[in-house]
Amino acid sequence: MVSRADRSRLSQWWWTVDKFLLFSAILLMAAGLVLSLAASPAIADRIGVDEFHFFKRHVLFLVPAFALMIGLSFLDKRQARRAAFVVFGMAIVMMVATMFVGFEAKGSRRWISLGSFSLQASEFLKPGFVVVTAWLFAENARRPDVPGNLFSIILFAIVVALLVAQPDLGQTILVSAVWSAMFFMAGMPWLWIAVLGGFAVAGLASAYLFLEHFASRIDRFFTGDGDTFQVDTSLEAIVRGGWLGQGPGEGTVKRILPDSHTDFVFAVAAEEFGIIISMVLVLVFAFVVIRGLTHAIHERDGFVRLSVAGLVMLFGFQSIINMAVNLQMMPAKGMTLPFISYGGSSMMAVAFGMGLILALTKTRPESRRYDTGRFVPNNAQIAN
Repeated sequence: MVSRADRSRLSQWWWTVDKFLLFSAILLMAAGLVLSLAASPAIADRIGVDEFHFFKRHVLFLVPAFALMIGLSFLDKRQARRAAFVVFGMAIVMMVATMFVGFEAKGSRRWISLGSFSLQASEFLKPGFVVVTAWLFAENARRPDVPGNLFSIILFAIVVALLVAQPDLGQTILVSAVWSAMFFMAGMPWLWIAVLGGFAVAGLASAYLFLEHFASRIDRFFTGDGDTFQVDTSLEAIVRGGWLGQGPGEGTVKRILPDSHTDFVFAVAAEEFGIIISMVLVLVFAFVVIRGLTHAIHERDGFVRLSVAGLVMLFGFQSIINMAVNLQMMPAKGMTLPFISYGGSSMMAVAFGMGLILALTKTRPESRRYDTGRFVPNNAQIAN
């Protein structure tokens, strides 16, 4: 046990880090290991590789991801911001490079091959973009002479253009939702709400009219016509599991589910471990989001407040989209379940985002300000 009298960096980290968030992340990582072991052997057998091929690679990704998350959680506010800026800049460069040297899969050019590893730069773009945007919004509020909101809009347009060029409309919608929520929290004028809402509607309509891949997914969702095998099989697996599940390794529907170890791992959880355990998993995701937003509400620093809120919303929205697709509540998006789905880029990027959350939510003497028992927002001025 680390003593409070110990003044080492490890001791200071232990007594300031949010242990509830930390252990929730570790719990999700452990759940991902179990579900990878349950879901991946059938896929490996189907494509003719070692039965535990994907599980071994999942462990290979998880170890550095865990180390990255813990390492980032030691950073202070300024160091965390710098790390996010560096990662965002590198991700932008890699996104541009993907357009020229990336390889195409399933109709999209999203990955760059690095030997036996495929890097998806857009995964790292998301948490970096959230923190950079939070800084711009906070600077605009702190110093009205700095056009932070305008710069944020320009940056958002660049990010969306890069995502649409791949195309990756699922990530585009996710990033747009998080950015809009952060802009609203930063005090977006109602005129901007109307303008950006109009652009969002126009963008979705244009995607439906001009992108056949996007239109076909929407049509399949509403009409049920066409290839709906994956989502139908996913729902069958969830129903087959019932309340208590078929038991570890006893699932049968998962064996014919093509992406059971990635996009549809939640269906495997429901089939083998039951609806009750699946609901516990949902509650852990919800707890992380609520805990993070609670920190944000009580935070006096505008940058930290918006960064934490944006990062946990990114985490929560991605989780909701993945589980909603598994339950046939949304069109298929090809989006992973954080810490659970197989995928090196996703695992490392989620760990990067969670590490930033842990770093920014650590207890700091200046993190809260109260006046006669009331919380005073960061932008409020207290007369001397």
